[in-house]
Amino acid sequence: DVQLQASGGGLVQPGGYLSLSCAASGFTFSTYAMYWVRQAPGKGPECVSGINSGGDSVSYLPSVKGRFTISRDNAQNTLYLHIDSLKPEDTAVYYCAKDTNYAPSGTSWYNGMDYWGEGTLVTVSS
Repeated sequence: DVQLQASGGGLVQPGGYLSLSCAASGFTFSTYAMYWVRQAPGKGPECVSGINSGGDSVSYLPSVKGRFTISRDNAQNTLYLHIDSLKPEDTAVYYCAKDTNYAPSGTSWYNGMDYWGEGTLVTVSS
């Protein structure tokens, strides 16, 4: 079974930083693009960042570009999201998600998401 477990959330003051991790299992991690998706209280989910299977192409929601850094360690089956300069509007549950398509070459991504893991709550407040 596909399992995705995010961790690393917590309460942080504005301007602070956090590093989130997502441990993946049950599929060949290195052959799928991955994403971080967040859902703020009372709002719908939004994809904040994506990374292709090889980790050499990344993308960000414009509102987080320059503050969020996505990365992956395919040897450790782990996805990361480092967040700098946290703002109150970053408060949300953060989930990692798997792309629907097998893409070992890394040229195919943003096809859709078929598995979301358990999220981790990030709260930005003074």
